[in-house]
Amino acid sequence: MDKLRIVGGTPLRGEISISGAKNAALPILCAGLLTADSLSLTNVPRLNDISTTLRLLGNLGVRAERHADESVTITADQISSLEAPYDLVKTMRASILVLGPLVARFGQARVSLPGGCAIGQRPVEQHIQGLAALGADIHIEHGYVVARATRLKGAVIRTDMVTVTGTENLMMAAVLAEGQTVLENAAREPEVVDLAELLIKMGARISGHGSDRIVIDGVESLHGAEHRIIPDRIEAGSFLCAVGAARGDITLRGAAPETMGATIAKLREAGLEITCGDDWIKASMDKRPRPVDIRTHEYPGFATDMQAQLMALDTLAEGTSVIVETIFENRFMHVQELLRLGAHIDIDGHTAVVRGAPRLSGATVMATDLRASASLVIAGLAAEGETLVERIYHLDRGYERMEHKLRTLGARIDRLTGKETT
Repeated sequence: MDKLRIVGGTPLRGEISISGAKNAALPILCAGLLTADSLSLTNVPRLNDISTTLRLLGNLGVRAERHADESVTITADQISSLEAPYDLVKTMRASILVLGPLVARFGQARVSLPGGCAIGQRPVEQHIQGLAALGADIHIEHGYVVARATRLKGAVIRTDMVTVTGTENLMMAAVLAEGQTVLENAAREPEVVDLAELLIKMGARISGHGSDRIVIDGVESLHGAEHRIIPDRIEAGSFLCAVGAARGDITLRGAAPETMGATIAKLREAGLEITCGDDWIKASMDKRPRPVDIRTHEYPGFATDMQAQLMALDTLAEGTSVIVETIFENRFMHVQELLRLGAHIDIDGHTAVVRGAPRLSGATVMATDLRASASLVIAGLAAEGETLVERIYHLDRGYERMEHKLRTLGARIDRLTGKETT
């Protein structure tokens, strides 16, 4: 099993390119099920979750071609199966996103209940209730969500909570439904907006995306389109936290700072000097960070996907920070590993109190989920001595060649594979 070896203490300097957003690419790939025509997608990151999604789509009969220029062409004109099996779904919760498109276009679907990072309950009830409101006969049997509908019919759907994948699934289902659908309490994330923009290119009639009320007027069919995936705001924020912890001066190319308001504001509060252009971010840091309190919230609030990375920065701050996690109940699993590096953190329910230390010290740590992996890498870059990060298959789910990009910035980091890990 691969590991990362990091020798900390080297400031980061130089520039790197930000990859396409995983959380935008996954639903957009699933949207290919809504048409028999081809989708041509660019800026698709090379990640394990993307590969898993392409395998899942291939199992359904979708033809997918991956090209050297980070583009993917998918064609769903010869669907051979309407079942997403457990073996393909168990590692990635976003697999549930095939449910809405399959029911909308083909009238039925059988999708295994999903897996993914063990960061807390992310129930699919909102998806199920929403599809039922659209007229689907839907139930759970033997660990699978089974849905049938002659044709979905528009409805007003207000979810009990703000759910990104729920909004995406129901939006994809509604584009082929008869009549008008209104999604209230909808997620506002940039990745939801990116999906809506693709669907509009495919012929869908959608308005209000980016707000908490999305209106979809169903159409008979969709056609092919070309689309570029938006930049990954979480990857960009992670590298900004890295330079905040390790210090230095970096430039991120191909970024989307307009989607990162809460993250950039908190990092400036921590002491980073940050300037932004339309598609670039420049950041520098030459001192210990200031402590920053955060409370995670749905977009445009501070993203739960950035909580672990900012906590790593707070472990080095001159003072005490309070971090409140409001989205997932198990998203402090990285704390025990940060403690191994010398961090001072106390947990009380959904609140972490971080007392900044002047330095961290290298140790062997274990990644517990995707964003926890990034937090341990960030801490290792700042720690004295050598840090080994184990179970980095989590990291590979959401960060494209992270160690290569960090080496480009001067970090002393290597991937250990095979016998090297022993």
